[in-house]
Amino acid sequence: MRTSALLATGLALAAFATTGCSVLGGEDPADLQVYTGRHYGSEKVFEKFTKDTGITVDILSGDDADLLERIKAEGAKSTADIFMTVSAGPLWNAADQGLLESLDSTVLDKAVPAQYRDADDRWFGLVRRARTVVYDPAKVDPKEFDAKDTYAGLTDPKWKGRLCMRDLSGAYTTSLVASLINLHGYDKTLAMVKGWLANDVEIMGNDVELLEAISAGTCEVGISNHYYLARGQADGELKDVALYWASQQGAGVHENISGAGVVATSDAKAKAQEFLEWLATEGQDDMLEGNHEFPVNPEVPADEAALAFGPFKAMSVDAEAYGQLNPDAVKLLAEADYK
Repeated sequence: MRTSALLATGLALAAFATTGCSVLGGEDPADLQVYTGRHYGSEKVFEKFTKDTGITVDILSGDDADLLERIKAEGAKSTADIFMTVSAGPLWNAADQGLLESLDSTVLDKAVPAQYRDADDRWFGLVRRARTVVYDPAKVDPKEFDAKDTYAGLTDPKWKGRLCMRDLSGAYTTSLVASLINLHGYDKTLAMVKGWLANDVEIMGNDVELLEAISAGTCEVGISNHYYLARGQADGELKDVALYWASQQGAGVHENISGAGVVATSDAKAKAQEFLEWLATEGQDDMLEGNHEFPVNPEVPADEAALAFGPFKAMSVDAEAYGQLNPDAVKLLAEADYK
């Protein structure tokens, strides 16, 4: 029984901060076990998949890095069939360590453009998210931003006492810094992070808290994933917060993917592959509904809330760089004393 097997490994794996197992298929063991770093709306998506296909799904949720370590620790006895993350780096790391199966799928090859999937088809992006600048339009003229390198421009002393940023929880800040190291090198990125902190940046616990602080007038400018603002505004809130696409005259705004791969030790690879194919095609609208990320499938339109921010140029998603440079990003943030 999959759930029992999972619990049996609990003591040995207690150090990993997974948050729970949800059996969507009812009391019986489900057909698929999904280890997922996504924490918003996944249950409804998976229930729709079960309704469409008859394949049932269990969820074990947690941080991307913790789930990856759990799969490694469980080894051949892992109950995981799918590893799903909120960032490209952990997918690259999982594939690099031989934990993901290479898939032969014309459906996925057609639905997921090459820049959003592994060259050896071991993982596939499913939705895209941009991490960009948000601001209080009553206090900030967007002409004040550096259109060529907006992230570096926030080191300008004119922003002193006006910035708020997210802490190190989750993968968002670390992934952004890894992409900046890839773009600028370690030393220049270290100077950039120190420059943010020199402007007396206020550190927030998450993106929602950051956006609410701007709305309340606590700070004027922050960096957030675009969909948190879209979600708030779609709910009739955060109308007094605006979005600025970063670095549009330079390298483009930082973009990342949420994606997944089939775990190499899975005993349900065919169903797991069908799950990924559904998410990348029929399930795209379900993944976007209420969350306002961008689809990876070019045949699927983004929803109105995301499109309302207008077109943008994105920095290339370099999963290998995000994965390889993640330790450097962690080291750099510690060296800068970013909490």
